[in-house]
Amino acid sequence: MSSFLSSHSFMVISALVFVAALLLLEALRLLWKQYKSPEAKRLERRLRALSAAHDHSAPTKLVKERALSDIPRLQRALQRAPRAYQLDRVIVQSGLEWTVSGLLLGCAILFAFGVLAAVMLRQPMALAIPLGAALGLLPWLFLQRKRHQRLALMERQLPEALDLMTRALRAGHAFSSGLQMAGDELAEPIAGELRLVHDEINYGTSLPQALTNLSERVPITDLRYFVVAVLIQRESGGNLTEMLINLSRLIRERLKLHDRVRVLSAEGRMSAWILGLMPFGLAAMLNLLNPEFMSVLWSDPIGIAILQILAALMVIGVLMLRRIVRIRV
Repeated sequence: MSSFLSSHSFMVISALVFVAALLLLEALRLLWKQYKSPEAKRLERRLRALSAAHDHSAPTKLVKERALSDIPRLQRALQRAPRAYQLDRVIVQSGLEWTVSGLLLGCAILFAFGVLAAVMLRQPMALAIPLGAALGLLPWLFLQRKRHQRLALMERQLPEALDLMTRALRAGHAFSSGLQMAGDELAEPIAGELRLVHDEINYGTSLPQALTNLSERVPITDLRYFVVAVLIQRESGGNLTEMLINLSRLIRERLKLHDRVRVLSAEGRMSAWILGLMPFGLAAMLNLLNPEFMSVLWSDPIGIAILQILAALMVIGVLMLRRIVRIRV
């Protein structure tokens, strides 16, 4: 036997190396499947999203923990910040895979980049700081835009979800089963929120608490009407199917009226955009055609004071235009 091993030692070592490499690859595949696969990431997102509701009961507290930062020290510092969890809720409502520390770090980097770029271009600090602040606000504005788009999409999906739950109730299914069917049949993002409600109920949370958590995660007025209707029906009784049908019809009529108002106010909103952007466009054009004429505004003390007054008046004017053209239905 020893002579066989000595004569075929190269083949034996090669076979052992092959088996070891194969086992190593299989272990890496299992690790990737457990932590980095699409299924694992989807499960992690669903568990993290549960943290948007402030339900600190003992059975679900660990499930609803959401990390504010990947750095332990920064995580502890953000936990002591008074507004960190509110900012984290806004991130959850936007549907982005961001953290609070990532958002703050991105704003700080863009602010420093804007100030540094203005200083390198030999611009005064009176212009460098507003430029840095404008760049630093870009992540926050993008976050707010994504949040608004996601909530608006969920608002338009809500009547279809109510109709599906109504059909499930008419077919004899329980309300929780109707939630599960709506979460399986509808498109994102409302399907994920309804699945989270069903998951919370399965984890042991009561139906009123799960619906309250849903209204906190998704601050939509129509969705809160739905939550209030279901809670009232559970307390005082009544035909839940008829309530959901009437609520679905009411939401559809309100959305139709909202779209009609947007069409009628389109001219006013376009005028507001033109009036708001025209001064900046004219200033850029004049600076391009005659730089010496415009340089007085940021090189002379009187010009700097004029720019500050104009900036304050522009902010007031933009807010007034926004209030005029924004009609709530």
